[in-house]
Amino acid sequence: MRTIRGGVVPPVVTPLTEDRRFDVASFENVIERMLAAGVDGIFVLGSTGEVAFATDELRSQVVSEARRIVGDRAPLLAGVIDTQTDRVLDQVRRAQDAGADAVVATAPFYAVTHTPQVTRHFEILGAQSEVPVFAYDIPVCVHTKLDADMLVALGRSGAIAGVKDSSNDDIGFRRLALKNADAGEPLVLFTGHEFVVDGAYLSGAHGAVSGLANVDPEGYVRLHRAHLGGDVATVRAEQDRLARLMEICLAPRETTGWGSGVGAFKTALMLLGVIASNQLPQPFEGLAAADVDAVKAILAEVGPTS
Repeated sequence: MRTIRGGVVPPVVTPLTEDRRFDVASFENVIERMLAAGVDGIFVLGSTGEVAFATDELRSQVVSEARRIVGDRAPLLAGVIDTQTDRVLDQVRRAQDAGADAVVATAPFYAVTHTPQVTRHFEILGAQSEVPVFAYDIPVCVHTKLDADMLVALGRSGAIAGVKDSSNDDIGFRRLALKNADAGEPLVLFTGHEFVVDGAYLSGAHGAVSGLANVDPEGYVRLHRAHLGGDVATVRAEQDRLARLMEICLAPRETTGWGSGVGAFKTALMLLGVIASNQLPQPFEGLAAADVDAVKAILAEVGPTS
């Protein structure tokens, strides 16, 4: 089994054709570009990977194709996000069968749950999954903030292997990192943010799962390696440039919400010649011409050179 210890693990977009079929060729281009940049793992079917929109059949296809493309070159993580425990377990089995090295799950949602039930949810996943389970802390989507003490206890028991933090809660992440350190670091901690990866590293993050790494994987690899080498000046300079590049997600005016961010990533990849279309799943549409132009201007100023 390929082990996930940290580093840059981009949450890969799921390219679509104009008529919204899975564009396997473009998907391969995205992943190969990431691997060439030196990323430490590949994460499919995250929020950026359109997991909330994907049918069970598409989810299995995405993981299978990713496994084929990646081979043995990097660990493969797969999102198994669903409403409640039994449904998540079904997604875990599908991801395992398709070749995932680890799975990423949120707290249960829709039916209101609290910490005792969330704890039990992850205990069940950990007991029944054949691959490591990572907890995905994204309260904006599931309306539950994962408790730091609970996460560390789950890590110490072996129920979960790590956490992907997309909570927008820097204080909460710092508390989690400190508690994790005090417990001997049973958890691998990833930040899911683009603007403050440097701050997360200072707090104790082991890696980054940033959607912008679709657009500029080399930038995030440079940032991570500079951090490991103690090169503070390069860390600051690279993070500042990436923060300016992340403005592509704030530039669109006709498309808002989830579609603005992922739409900007796909538009940038289309403009870079990596994918064929910036199409989004229903009910969203790919960014309109004026928004494409806004992304293009930012990309020209602070985007990747390759």
